[in-house]
Amino acid sequence: MDRGVVIAGSGQAGFQAAASLRTSGYDGPITLVGEEIHLPYQRPPLSKGFLTGKQQAHHVTLRPAAFYADHRIELVAGERIVEIDRTRDEVKLSSGASISYGKLILALGASIRKLPVAGAELDGVCYLRTLDDSIEIKSRLAEASGIAVIGGGFIGLEIASAARALGKSVMVLETQPRLMARAVSPIVSGFYERLHRNHEVGLVFNARVSEISGEQIGAGRRVREIVLSDGTRIPADLVIAGIGVIPNSELARSAGLAVSNGIAVDEYLRTGDENIYAIGDCAEHPNHLTGERVRIESVQNAVDQAACVAAAIAGDAKPYREVPWFWTDQHNVKLQMAGLCTAHDRAAVRGNVESGKFSVFYFRDERLVAIDSINRPSDHMTGRRLLAGRTPLSPDQAADESVNLKALAQTS
Repeated sequence: MDRGVVIAGSGQAGFQAAASLRTSGYDGPITLVGEEIHLPYQRPPLSKGFLTGKQQAHHVTLRPAAFYADHRIELVAGERIVEIDRTRDEVKLSSGASISYGKLILALGASIRKLPVAGAELDGVCYLRTLDDSIEIKSRLAEASGIAVIGGGFIGLEIASAARALGKSVMVLETQPRLMARAVSPIVSGFYERLHRNHEVGLVFNARVSEISGEQIGAGRRVREIVLSDGTRIPADLVIAGIGVIPNSELARSAGLAVSNGIAVDEYLRTGDENIYAIGDCAEHPNHLTGERVRIESVQNAVDQAACVAAAIAGDAKPYREVPWFWTDQHNVKLQMAGLCTAHDRAAVRGNVESGKFSVFYFRDERLVAIDSINRPSDHMTGRRLLAGRTPLSPDQAADESVNLKALAQTS
């Protein structure tokens, strides 16, 4: 008897695993367990169009309720898996109920990293991870006059962009000397610094927040200003922190599974237990492009890893070999990224940076490892094919616009 597949987590990865199991031909029971009461939804719009009112809650829902019944997927909402019993192949829920599994997919996602400073608990200090978070921030933005965003990564800058589109005064505080430093090169950081300054976003680099101070309003204390380590005081009646996330791996660790920077899996996305897989933001996997173990936070990674595991459970196991790609929209400028540029030793620019339409090709040991494209979608799509095919390309070729990259990609 097929004990079925239990999926822990109803985010993008968990939803996609359930949907892909059916499209892969799996006909057994599927149980999708999620902590949130909402139907599974997309996260990217939460820091973009949802905040500005261009998208409503029903726009971010991945599928209507009927989808789950039609595809025989049991959606258990508002529940959390608190224990994995590997000897009995069952999970225990926070309600006390237990569910047996034949295969278990951990799509546990990640949790926001909290500010480790005095005053972080004040009313008006917010984080963005869930739909409820975005609903709260959207409501607060309507009344706020001075907004401080702590963190100059994707989430922080997307929020800053949305707040400026609403006419709000915004200050971004970044601990590094440049924007999006973990993800992009100085060339791209510099372009985005100019972009945000041109949209009247204040930027403070090398900023260390030492305290968030508040004032008594009614029965509670509300945020009033941010104090930096050098004594600088920045007035704000709304503080939004985007300082990274922590993979949700404790459930796996308590079950005796290997955990490093996330739940450790092999090239088939299996943990040390052949009946348990891990995917998405919570999983650390071997990346075939870099040869390193990585944990990737992206919709593409969640979707493709889910499809890979679903195919394996349905009987068609293949190593995970997808090229990672990402995107961010800020002030109507789209950055599309392919590959991983963190360990590059050379970069080549294709196009004109000042025009606002260019790409940066990253190389390591003369091999293409990543591409960032700003308002050049054709470069992005071609770049993904070049990376997937491991097509030989030199930095000089990448920078030379007379070289037909599309033709090169087609020969690989």
